[in-house]
Amino acid sequence: MTEVAVSGRAVISGLSDEPSSDDPLSGEPLPDDPLSGEPLPDDPLSVDPSSDDPLSGEPLPDDPRRTPVTSARLPFDPIGEAARLWRDHGWESAADGMAAVTSLMRAQAIVQSWVDEVLRPLQLSFARYELLMLLSFTRHGRLPMAKAGARLQVHPTSVTNAASRLEAAGLVERGPDPNDGRGVLVTITDAGRDTAMRATRLLNEQVFGRAELSSPGMHQLFGTLRDLRQAAGDFDE
Repeated sequence: MTEVAVSGRAVISGLSDEPSSDDPLSGEPLPDDPLSGEPLPDDPLSVDPSSDDPLSGEPLPDDPRRTPVTSARLPFDPIGEAARLWRDHGWESAADGMAAVTSLMRAQAIVQSWVDEVLRPLQLSFARYELLMLLSFTRHGRLPMAKAGARLQVHPTSVTNAASRLEAAGLVERGPDPNDGRGVLVTITDAGRDTAMRATRLLNEQVFGRAELSSPGMHQLFGTLRDLRQAAGDFDE
């Protein structure tokens, strides 16, 4: 088998006779689902960025993409080098896709670290912040849980976990949905609105308004990623 450097780590390429439960980037074992014992899918969009298991509420083992981003500056672009090696190995048609996916993963780790630095002192994860903002933008500050999960594009378990944490902190309340006998309404509280506005002000100042994220190229990147999301079935328009 061949080791190819990707984003400062080694990715093992080739076939193996035995299935592996290790993360191909870090080499560390992936966290196990507490119910099935099988490795959990590593999806930063569906798993609460607090690193808590959405089923048990217990902390998950460290995810290398959620640890602080190193400040060491490399003398070369490891992803560009990986793309060159991909082509050298005869994988020309996949080289650009590999570089794009790996760049997205690395960029996600970078912006996640910026967001976490802002939200952690407020006892928020980005998933909880998104739920607070979604509720604050509604006319009456409340939504059925199922609709909130659909709008946030997360698994029902994840939105339930986020709502439970927010409710424990006094930022939302949950109760029966009068229009659905089996449904649950989640409602933002005054404290939740205050926290959401404070978090938004800080994120706008320290993350969303950063020069790196405000260039014309970023607007073009949003359009490119929007096309990718639409093609993947994220939304119809």
